[in-house]
Amino acid sequence: MKNRITLWGILLCLLAGLTGSGPALAHPIATGIITREQPQNAISIQSSTAAVDFPSKLTFNLVVNDDVNITDIRLRFTVDRDYFTSVFSESFVEFSPSTSVQTSWVMDMQKTGGLPPGSALNFWWAVKDASGRSFESTPQKVEFADNRFQWRNIKQNNITLYWYNGSDAFANQLLTTAQQALVRLESNTGATLLRPIRIYIYADSQDLKGSMIFPAEWTGGVAFTEYAIIAIGIAPSNLAWGENAIAHELTHLAVHQMTSNPYNELPVWLDEGLAVYNEGQPDPGMISALSKAISSKTLVSIRSLSSPFSAYTDAASTSYGESYSVVNYLITTYGQHKMLALLSTFQQGSAYDDAFKKVYGFDMDQLYALWKQKIGA
Repeated sequence: MKNRITLWGILLCLLAGLTGSGPALAHPIATGIITREQPQNAISIQSSTAAVDFPSKLTFNLVVNDDVNITDIRLRFTVDRDYFTSVFSESFVEFSPSTSVQTSWVMDMQKTGGLPPGSALNFWWAVKDASGRSFESTPQKVEFADNRFQWRNIKQNNITLYWYNGSDAFANQLLTTAQQALVRLESNTGATLLRPIRIYIYADSQDLKGSMIFPAEWTGGVAFTEYAIIAIGIAPSNLAWGENAIAHELTHLAVHQMTSNPYNELPVWLDEGLAVYNEGQPDPGMISALSKAISSKTLVSIRSLSSPFSAYTDAASTSYGESYSVVNYLITTYGQHKMLALLSTFQQGSAYDDAFKKVYGFDMDQLYALWKQKIGA
């Protein structure tokens, strides 16, 4: 559940893990000389660069001069993602006070958490000297690109698709699948993309997991909703699975854009149920797991499914199957306009039961009872 402050403000996030001076890493992405005019005998930044070592770290390098000792250096940065406040992070840089300083600071993703491929940061330096003068450099942008591969890209409407393995026909088929999934989603729920997104197609799940910090063994596709980025491992020989995966993850992004607010998220069963529903035909394993749960009277309540699903395969399959079935019940029984009204109500930050009562006239426990009656459970 999201709990974010809605007042416009500045959040100072102090990060650990400081490094001393040293050479920049390979693959410099953002590099250049600060060209802002400087008064004589004042703080003067000679160079400011950033180097990407995907996916594990970003190294920020600085050379700065002054006519008196420099006493304080801080790196400040923002990440390009959905925010409800104006946010920047600040890190203290260790160095020995001097009139000429060459130093660096490393963002270690093992400590801070990883960033998706194609995400970007804006960074700048705040410097103070012994005389009390201070200076902030001009912001620079660095893209956290997965430079292990030579990416190609194609674009249509709000979707840009990147890939490096497979033919142009393969990529065009996936892009067509994505567009068809959006049409299907809007027809069934009213939801659609409000902002552009990017889809990164890896050659297989191993390449995909190589782009992540601490990936789960079963990871095949990920929707980074706050970054408007999808990453999926799809081999040309596994196109049918890939088309379902794109429809699934694309639904997560569209629904997130339709409902994003600083107070609350969708219940997990609704988010996942919509994603499975928009695939077209649900995975037979999910339907089989649901049938077993019905016959053995081991269904999970909808309220329990509002939290993250089990990590165990059998239990997760049942949860996905249930979620799909409940969403299917809501759409086929009450129609697209009701589902769109529900998503719009959640966008206002409504609590779970309040949203269902407002749109459908019943809470989640009553929905659970109605759904069980419908399926004969």
